[in-house]
Amino acid sequence: MTSTVGNSSDVIVFTLYGLNETKSTKLLFFAFTLQFYLLVIFLNLTLVATVLLEKSLHEPMYIFICNLSVNSLYGTAGLYPKLLSDFLSDTHVISYIACLTQIFVIYSFLFCEFTTLTVMAYDRYVAICKPLEYHAVMTPLRVFKFLLISWLLPFSDMIIPAVLMIRLPLCGSHIDKLYCENWAVVKLSCVDTTLNNLSGYILLFKYTLQFLFIVYSYILIIKACVKTSEGRSKFMQTCMPHLISLISFMATFFFDVMYTRYGARNVPQALRNIMAVEFLVIPPLLNPLIYGLNLTQIRRTLLKLCNKR
Repeated sequence: MTSTVGNSSDVIVFTLYGLNETKSTKLLFFAFTLQFYLLVIFLNLTLVATVLLEKSLHEPMYIFICNLSVNSLYGTAGLYPKLLSDFLSDTHVISYIACLTQIFVIYSFLFCEFTTLTVMAYDRYVAICKPLEYHAVMTPLRVFKFLLISWLLPFSDMIIPAVLMIRLPLCGSHIDKLYCENWAVVKLSCVDTTLNNLSGYILLFKYTLQFLFIVYSYILIIKACVKTSEGRSKFMQTCMPHLISLISFMATFFFDVMYTRYGARNVPQALRNIMAVEFLVIPPLLNPLIYGLNLTQIRRTLLKLCNKR
């Protein structure tokens, strides 16, 4: 089924070994995963529709929240349809092109999530620390530019790693995960992968800088908010959901990076699977819940739309 000479395009299919221990309960996992995926789609589509249909929500903060939900729909589409089909199949294989596509979608989802959270931190900083300048700074044109950046930047960040991965000749087709992942494919290479590692560390450094920018923004926000009870209330209402979203994403992303690079093979398969998909489980489910339930304006709009129905 595979060829191991020449460049990486000689590999026809990869075999995914993440589901080997679920053969006896695969229908149960299929039913649970399908219900979860449908719930994620419903919650995120509901949030997107709520923001789009209600003119009072056409503000920067809500537009960026809407962007998070669109990104969640995009990212989960890169994992769950293939995963569901694997639950119903005795052979878990993926073509080379489909593998590259899945890698591109999942990683661009991660980068878009991070970039959107960075933009949201800046938005909250301006809103709370410079309220009189907010509408002059966060103009519709600038919001549109931020949205473009949150999508185009992650896509461009994937070009060099993709080119470096495609050039590699592969000497294997065994991927010990539920899905295709960059480092899992790079490890199959027959040649030196120093450039691939360097590219990965550059991206990690870049997004670490973004994380530090978010942290610095929230230090300034907290300093501004603790001075008054009104400021503390505003922080809890508009910034706390963003912090929860950021912490959940960073924690799941960190676990995935650490496991991908340094994970031990003696860890039970079930635990490895959980660690591998956390970032495509927790943020896509948690984001619409914390924003939909905690932000008063979104909650009221949802109730109003439900009453109209």
